[in-house]
Amino acid sequence: MRYLITGTAGFIGFHLAKRLLDEGHFVVGFDGMTPYYDVAMKEERHAILARSNAFTPVIGMLEDMTALERAAELAEPEIIIHLAAQAGVRYSLENPRSYVDSNLTGSFNVLELAREISPRHLMLASTSSVYGSNDKIPFAEADRADEPMTIYAATKKSMELMAHSYAHLHKIPTTAFRFFTVYGPWGRPDMALFKFVDAIRKGKPIDVYGEGQMSRDFTYIDDLIEAIVKLTDVAPSEDNRVTVEGVIDTLSPQAPFRVVNIGGGQPVELMRFVETVEAALGTPAIRNMLPMQQGDVPRTYAAPDLLMALTGFKPEIELEEGVKRFVEWFGEHYAR
Repeated sequence: MRYLITGTAGFIGFHLAKRLLDEGHFVVGFDGMTPYYDVAMKEERHAILARSNAFTPVIGMLEDMTALERAAELAEPEIIIHLAAQAGVRYSLENPRSYVDSNLTGSFNVLELAREISPRHLMLASTSSVYGSNDKIPFAEADRADEPMTIYAATKKSMELMAHSYAHLHKIPTTAFRFFTVYGPWGRPDMALFKFVDAIRKGKPIDVYGEGQMSRDFTYIDDLIEAIVKLTDVAPSEDNRVTVEGVIDTLSPQAPFRVVNIGGGQPVELMRFVETVEAALGTPAIRNMLPMQQGDVPRTYAAPDLLMALTGFKPEIELEEGVKRFVEWFGEHYAR
């Protein structure tokens, strides 16, 4: 298969591209190498991917339609997977314009590209943040998601809405998947696990927000990639409408469009997460207990039923195992 993946120098895009290359597919990776965090880490990820002759990198910003079209010409993709975005909930409070540029204008350009190419399947990365602080748990795809708490969440929900209109108007089979707190080796330095492990190893305090009362549905990177790979074969159509009792399919009646959660449905209290990191390191943390930050939500909790119905799979790697793998990677990577 021939893939065009945006964001291949990022955490998730790197792992997905590596998995597809290992399976013998052809991947063109598009990335802007933005300095939101250490560009050297992004370059190292791309260098690993470039060990395969089936990988072709294109460096460019999503806002640059010409660069995207150049990548598409190289890829001639059957499947487009759009993972590139301005990430980070807290950074959206500091630099909201970057989210509009990347997640709205950039995603619009990807949709325009898909209109020109008509891929077999267009896949878009959304987020559990679109659910805001919903009281109803677990979060199911058919729940209202119209009260975003940050501009990040608002841009991701807006991307979903734009994608639905393109799926309807141009008959592009489109899946938007909502990620739930992804973690693992090669994770972003601004994410909690990376920051906690780095600080504890250095004997520095960690910031525990919400006085430790928050919970998150953590998803290990390998589980996330497995779910995406399985979903590539389930381009939305009436032929695969889910009719399982108790499961609401989000397949649109107007378009070949579907929203799918990727999360295991096993939320973990923040203090248990901290204790798991401490156990994996064999070192207690110096805890700096702080109130909840602006834009944070008290919990995330995925309903994985639709993913299970479509693929027979849901995330299953336990937190203890996932954190252990990250700590091992961190120790090896930063001991060099």
